[in-house]
Amino acid sequence: MGRIKAGYPHVHILVLTTYDSNADILRATEAGATGYLLKDSPREELFRAIRAAARGEPVLAPSVTARLMQRAQTPTRTALSGREIEVLELVACGRGNKELAKDLHLSEAPVKSHLIHTFDKLGVTDRTAAVTIALERGILRLQSL
Repeated sequence: MGRIKAGYPHVHILVLTTYDSNADILRATEAGATGYLLKDSPREELFRAIRAAARGEPVLAPSVTARLMQRAQTPTRTALSGREIEVLELVACGRGNKELAKDLHLSEAPVKSHLIHTFDKLGVTDRTAAVTIALERGILRLQSL
């Protein structure tokens, strides 16, 4: 999506998906999506969203709006970036630093940096505590792991 927006900045993209995790929503909005709708949206809502997105108006599923508002209302210290959430999701799946680096096409140094920032923002000192807090705060969801 980022490449589409870079090459064609005037194009409005409406994401239609079954995924409503914070990481998915953040990746899409950071990449420039005009809207984010879930596939189980009623037909009329989908039609309205397509028309609104075509006009460049932001369109969000109600559950997505609630997640973004919760994130915006969370103190800055705990607001994780999309990449930090992505790293944390892989940690929750049991990946080690080498595997994380390979999966994300990074070296281990940036992976460690993301983990350090994540731990600091969540006020924890280890991977298990980070995943636990992220689950409690709704940053990660079990079904998305």
